Amino acid sequence: MLAQLKNPLPESLKTLKLHEYDRIVLTGMGSSDYGLIPIERALIAKGYPVWRVDAGRLLDMPNLVTEKTLLWMTSQSGMSGEIVALLKEGNRPKTLIGLTNDENSTLGKSADILITLKSGDEATVSSKSYLNTLIAGYRTLALLLGEDEQRICAAVTDTLGDIRRLVQEKEAVARFADTLFTSARPRVAYIATGSYASSALTGALITKEASKVSAEGFIGGEFRHGPLETSGQGMLAVLLGKAGDETLERLATELLANGTDVVTIGERPFAASALLPISAGHELSQLLCGFIYIEHLTVALARHNGFIAGQFLYGQKITVAV
Repeated sequence: MLAQLKNPLPESLKTLKLHEYDRIVLTGMGSSDYGLIPIERALIAKGYPVWRVDAGRLLDMPNLVTEKTLLWMTSQSGMSGEIVALLKEGNRPKTLIGLTNDENSTLGKSADILITLKSGDEATVSSKSYLNTLIAGYRTLALLLGEDEQRICAAVTDTLGDIRRLVQEKEAVARFADTLFTSARPRVAYIATGSYASSALTGALITKEASKVSAEGFIGGEFRHGPLETSGQGMLAVLLGKAGDETLERLATELLANGTDVVTIGERPFAASALLPISAGHELSQLLCGFIYIEHLTVALARHNGFIAGQFLYGQKITVAV
């Protein structure tokens, strides 16, 4: 995180005029896509025409990118199969922003404006790159909107003490993993609202990837449209959102009533659920702190399931196949 905070952003970001583009397209795969959810929401709130489309879907509808488009591509490796295919076969935008960990990757060499993650090598689950993607995304957004990105850096810096403390609190999630594996059919649902959806979707991805436990991520009310029928004994529901969110309050009450094990990652619990606490503060700071609990949970679930977190059975770290 410190390397990302100290990494100067390109001055050219300050000269971009968003109103000169016919649309803004945000794309990536997996956590690189989900990490753009806060950016998507913020730009839409400002009235800009924004599409966040994963790179696989964008390959299927390349004409979404026009010669007047601002295209923001995120790929931690810069070599994901869909990203490489888009760069070779897709329409050329007016401006391509590339956010990647490898400046010598295909994305790094193709970007008009290159932003590097400075994440270093990963161990176990892909968490450092995701967290740095969030930080770099919020910093970049600030410059695009003509705001002071140093306020973002200051908010993260003020949170580093909490992050270091949470990294050491591995046992905070132990009882949830223990309880989950008393069931013959353990499963996890990450349910979030607002920008916190980025961590819910990424949390489900790394839980499946690292622990091989069935896990899904949901945004707000979509959990009620079918997935609610999978709740009950053997499910751990992890809720993330702003304190007092009515959707999550109601859902927590119903899930607790049907025997689902429910935990809130936030300032205070939804309904009478258990709490993994994070402090009030900047949205980005809460996302960073909350995700530390998800990392711990993923590792705990992997151990219970007899796997080494981050050990691939069928895939590989960088997905190059399309």
